[in-house]
Amino acid sequence: MFRKILIANRGEIACRIITTAQKMGIQTVAVYSDADRNAKHVALADQAVHIGPAAVADSYLQGQKIIDACLKTGAEAVHPGYGFLSENPEFVTAVEKAGLIFIGPPASAINDMGLKDAAKALMTKAGVQVVPGYHGQDQDPKVMAAQADKIGYPVLIKARAGGGGKGMRKVDAPADFAAALESAQREADASFGDPICLIEKYITTPRHIEIQVFADNHGNAIHVFERDCSLQRRHQKVIEEAPAPDMPQDVRDAMGQAAVNAAKAIGYTGAGTVEFIVDGSGPLRVDGFWFMEMNTRLQVEHPVSEAITGLDFVELQLRIAAEDPLPITQEDLAIDGWAFEARIYAEDVPKGFLPATGTLAHLAFPAGVEFELGGVRIDSGVRQGDDISPWYDPMIAKVIVHGPTRDAALNRLTAALAECRVVGCETNIEFLHALSRHEGFAEGQVDTGLIARDLDGLTKTSPPSDHVVSLAALAAQDLLRAGQTDDFRDALIGWRHWGAAVQSVRLEQPDTSHEVMIAVHGNGQFTTTHNDTELGLTIDPITHARFGVAVGDVQHMVDIVTQPGAVHVFENGQSFTFTLPDPLETGAADATTGDALIAPMPGLVGIVSTSAGQRVAKGDVLVVLEAMKMEHALCAPRDGIVAEVLVAAGDQVTDGTTLLAMEPEDD
Repeated sequence: MFRKILIANRGEIACRIITTAQKMGIQTVAVYSDADRNAKHVALADQAVHIGPAAVADSYLQGQKIIDACLKTGAEAVHPGYGFLSENPEFVTAVEKAGLIFIGPPASAINDMGLKDAAKALMTKAGVQVVPGYHGQDQDPKVMAAQADKIGYPVLIKARAGGGGKGMRKVDAPADFAAALESAQREADASFGDPICLIEKYITTPRHIEIQVFADNHGNAIHVFERDCSLQRRHQKVIEEAPAPDMPQDVRDAMGQAAVNAAKAIGYTGAGTVEFIVDGSGPLRVDGFWFMEMNTRLQVEHPVSEAITGLDFVELQLRIAAEDPLPITQEDLAIDGWAFEARIYAEDVPKGFLPATGTLAHLAFPAGVEFELGGVRIDSGVRQGDDISPWYDPMIAKVIVHGPTRDAALNRLTAALAECRVVGCETNIEFLHALSRHEGFAEGQVDTGLIARDLDGLTKTSPPSDHVVSLAALAAQDLLRAGQTDDFRDALIGWRHWGAAVQSVRLEQPDTSHEVMIAVHGNGQFTTTHNDTELGLTIDPITHARFGVAVGDVQHMVDIVTQPGAVHVFENGQSFTFTLPDPLETGAADATTGDALIAPMPGLVGIVSTSAGQRVAKGDVLVVLEAMKMEHALCAPRDGIVAEVLVAAGDQVTDGTTLLAMEPEDD
């Protein structure tokens, strides 16, 4: 077994690998960019080596710097994690040429599966059924459009390299094909350095089911059952589960065998995932699944398969790379219970799930374990106080739950998400919480279109209750700390000897303001008036952020986090942010007028398709902004004439930057 390994990655997956390595007595070396100098994975490792600036191309994609770090520190092997260099055959070859071991498959296997068109040809030869489509090299738009017509709409344009939903576009009609192809090719080139795309028939009620496989260097190969990853938005996974709902045993066996055949066909070793697109229009059947692609690495969602098998997949990777035979056979494996994983991202759901940035001023998760098996498991690569920057994937944490049945596990997921608290950037926690309670999802009716169909309901927000607004007002006036310390003066906050102190508080939310009258009675008792509703509140501080709040004879458990100028209230899976108006401010110009195009997130300007003096129509794409390697089209806010373009392609902009100005509308 290895004495020391280097992890050529960052964030959550680097922390995950380090944790298992330490349990096995293996020393670890981390690598880090300028932006990650104080990151969690750096603190966990035994050693860390700086490899360059924040930009991925200048740091985590610098294979030679990573190899040099191995040689400098005495690491014997490299674990690539996922993303970055994990599926780069040239890097594997360079690692081995340097006398080091790559903890993953051989370069030949990565090569075979790295390009989706070549992989599908190999799978057809190996007897694994593939989705009908065009996998040719001729990328002429006219040729591609003709092939799409031949396949029949709707079709799916897919980058042949990489994954994660990048370079992928669904096209419903011929009129939309050219623009979608151009956008997919551009995004594929930016993400993977390869603009070539293929076209597939779009399965109208698709399910995305994948099979985890392991193979060693002694001719042994197994599958570790399936994961259902059908809950997706913009072709990116949101919640995964294992096993798949309503999976007949004969289909499970057939898919598992197809995955093992795929691995053996390319001489695979290590951990891999064979992904299938499955017809979900009715009961799953043996002839209703098709090979989609193979990920020649560990997957983000691997913990759900660990949960139902009791295995540590990173440990298996390390043992296989150290030439050990697989310690288990197919007959040894059985499914134990059910597991779900939800990915918490820094993203602005109301703005269309745009990536968000910020500093994690408050970060709290439900009680559970980290990077190991348990009923509730939280895998995270960040800590309170860390920054979510525009440089890397905006994932904050993965919430993984395990239970004896699907219902039990799903209830546990809902409860765990309700206990997640993040302050400092926008997140998708409420969306995930709503999704976990979706009636169709609860019944196992999952397909890749579920989120898009029910997006309005899943993103619908409710106004805060009167007691939530009242609590925010109390927090804004610093009235909640009475009795939290041993200082007797805290118990006297708001007290007046001639009667209850009454004060007025104004709170702001987007498009809404709240006026709250507060009467302080002492000993944590208050009367508030909001929207002509009078409430009697009794506050029982539990921790610095958690409070028991009695409203009449009903007790509520609420978390409250205050920041300068803002109060955040969390209850029952919902969060509400209230800002406190500055009485000295005279007001600012409305940033939402139709006279400017504003960047809704930090990113790189990819395309500017207009110029000063040009007449545009509302909805015309004027700027394409790239964030987290995904393209986001920004459209004209109204009909009119562009007065000034303030950015150029290649500019890095921050959230709120004015990109262009339009001539004022006539009175």
